Amino acid sequence: MALIEILMPQMGESVMEATIISWLKKEGEKVEMEEPLLEVATDKVDTEVPSNQEGIIKEFLANEGDIVKIGSPIAIVSTDISDIVIPPRETPVPSKSMEAVKVETKPRDNSSTIRPPITQSASINRFYSPLVKNMVKEEGILLEDLERIPGTGKDGRITKNDIIAFLNNKRQMQKPLPSNGSQQFTHTGSVRPIIPPPIVGEEDEVIEMDRVRRIISDRMLESRRVSAHVHSFVEADVTRLVKWKEKVQDGFQREFGVKLTYTPIIVEALAKAIRDFPMINISVDGYKIIKKKHINIGIAVVLPSGNLIVPVIKDADKLDLVTLTRQVTDLAIRARSNQLTLDEISGSTYTLTNVGSFGSTMGTPIILQPNVAILAIGAIEKKPTVVETEEYGDIIAIRQKMTLSHSYDHRVIDGALGSMFVKRVSDYLEKFDDTRLV
Repeated sequence: MALIEILMPQMGESVMEATIISWLKKEGEKVEMEEPLLEVATDKVDTEVPSNQEGIIKEFLANEGDIVKIGSPIAIVSTDISDIVIPPRETPVPSKSMEAVKVETKPRDNSSTIRPPITQSASINRFYSPLVKNMVKEEGILLEDLERIPGTGKDGRITKNDIIAFLNNKRQMQKPLPSNGSQQFTHTGSVRPIIPPPIVGEEDEVIEMDRVRRIISDRMLESRRVSAHVHSFVEADVTRLVKWKEKVQDGFQREFGVKLTYTPIIVEALAKAIRDFPMINISVDGYKIIKKKHINIGIAVVLPSGNLIVPVIKDADKLDLVTLTRQVTDLAIRARSNQLTLDEISGSTYTLTNVGSFGSTMGTPIILQPNVAILAIGAIEKKPTVVETEEYGDIIAIRQKMTLSHSYDHRVIDGALGSMFVKRVSDYLEKFDDTRLV
């Protein structure tokens, strides 16, 4: 019989691993080609993964709750269905992955150990994945501490991120404060500030970050570490654009069945500017620059939980305003109801975030890796502005203004390019054709 390994598939350019939420089939069952096999969670979305093979499931190589790297084997399928006979098991035999964790206890100096706050207890029969057990063994985590770690996986299971958070918290709390209580010197001689752990009062509420918030936290810190962030700002006069939108929006919605907003109009201008400055549309791999052929613009969407997700408009420079408006609206609606596919949140080459929708006039967003730049658009405000006229010269007029905040990676984008690019976006918005129909 032919035995074939099923691998954890690629789930986006920046997705390196996924957590198995649940298997949708059992060992011994038949699975069809493209039939949903398991449900996984990534830092971007929860989704079902279809089988790329047809046959009988011989064995699962990873358990529910395990974090699996992309490309790693997760199951074995036999394609010779007629030869497969699965005998019934009268007595379940626990696999190695289901055995209780054996942690060697060791004496501990309680005088120098400060435990992080514990908010959840667990049974000694708690399930631990092989990855978690290896981390426990390598880090020498005591069983009594392990049992108290709150699990964020399915049914309260402990994940890799839970162990990492526990270790980081423990190390932070064990750091001795310097004599002056404010800074210490590293081995390189640089000064590193010391941040003491917060004091939790009796009436304070301790809230555990959910899985998505933890991943966002890690990714934002990593982006700050990897990319040399610099910022350029331009204030755009969008009076002509505002008046045009107010004039056509009712008819636009009646004719095309979707509400016109500023976001697709800005995406249109952004795509034109990227086409003018293609070296904004790149990624970095070590000392190599990858120039992207397609202009795929990710748009940050706030979820009901308060977390963020970034659906992607593919080939945005090839779409008209009606199509852009429909895609922006559709992606935003399905993002908030957790209905996006992995393809719809992968492959962005540039990112747009609208801080103005919450009243902010400007912001300095963190770059979404592996992009090298991100644009934040602020709220549109009426401001007194000096305007040049042929008849009266300089006059003060009330104009609609919006601040564009451009964050970019100084490793590959210098100030000249970063500034010229955001100015070009501003030019497209200021010179918007207010005679166009759509």
